[in-house]
Amino acid sequence: MESNIDWLQVREIISCVLILIGVGFMLTSTIGLLKFPDFYIRMSAITKGATLGLGLILLGMGIYFDEPGTLLKVLAIIAFTFLTAPVAAHVIGRTAVQNNIPFWHRTNMTEFDKYLTQEHLNQYINHDRYKNVKAAESGDAVDGSE
Repeated sequence: MESNIDWLQVREIISCVLILIGVGFMLTSTIGLLKFPDFYIRMSAITKGATLGLGLILLGMGIYFDEPGTLLKVLAIIAFTFLTAPVAAHVIGRTAVQNNIPFWHRTNMTEFDKYLTQEHLNQYINHDRYKNVKAAESGDAVDGSE
């Protein structure tokens, strides 16, 4: 019993599956970018989804072309992306905190106590949007209605 496996077809199937999964991750991160409530959560979603999606798409491309030079370049690009994208997102997020970009009202601020200044905390507590949320949680009417 002799098995004739068409390795070109197997390589094409594997690369197509990897590319489709990568596109799925990118699509999911794009939906997160549109649906999530604040800058920080959106940035987290797009960074993780796009990094993993790009890695899978590039890996699929490297497998499809089946040249050692191409695969080596693809792996180098993937490694560079996996190292730089999270660092860049961290720097952008840290800059956003320093520039007083408001957090979502349901963010647990106690996790950030040692990092945030009193100015950040006062902005969070005194923001109109958060006053309405706190009043709703305590059962008080904000607009004077019962």
